[in-house]
Amino acid sequence: MPELLAPTAGLYRSWLEAHREWGPGLHEDGFGLSASDQVDSPAGFAAWVGSLARDRAVYRWLVEDGQVLGGIALRTGPAEYVRWAGHLGFGIRPSARGRGLASWALRQMLTEARRMDLARVLLVCAEENLASATTIERAGGVLEEVRQTGRGPVRRYWVTVGAASSGAPSS
Repeated sequence: MPELLAPTAGLYRSWLEAHREWGPGLHEDGFGLSASDQVDSPAGFAAWVGSLARDRAVYRWLVEDGQVLGGIALRTGPAEYVRWAGHLGFGIRPSARGRGLASWALRQMLTEARRMDLARVLLVCAEENLASATTIERAGGVLEEVRQTGRGPVRRYWVTVGAASSGAPSS
């Protein structure tokens, strides 16, 4: 059974394995990773994890049996970044996809958004990312628009924060 855990330096090797599975680049949305973060050494990774705790976001890693399967972030500011990236961002490592993990994690974080008194949240995904679009739509996402950005066309969805189910993902 997966868990949503706060980032911890103790998961360095497992996180690095997931990061390498994604391949080069910064496409693991939900982890708060930026191009300047040095995560290839235990010390750099620990510093990065420490910086996440100071960020204006709630980060959670999807972990099962000590293996990092993905990440999800609930962002609250700055406003211009949230307008660009959305309140919620998530990513599941390729080998763990198709199990309902993203849907499960998204429901959990919608509960967190409700605790933070957010009435609705913005989620953004690449236009061609149909798996993420489907996950967002299943969570109640209503398409606002497809917008052209510097990173290509993106879908912008709004989810009204309401009663969220805590059902576990499929095995």
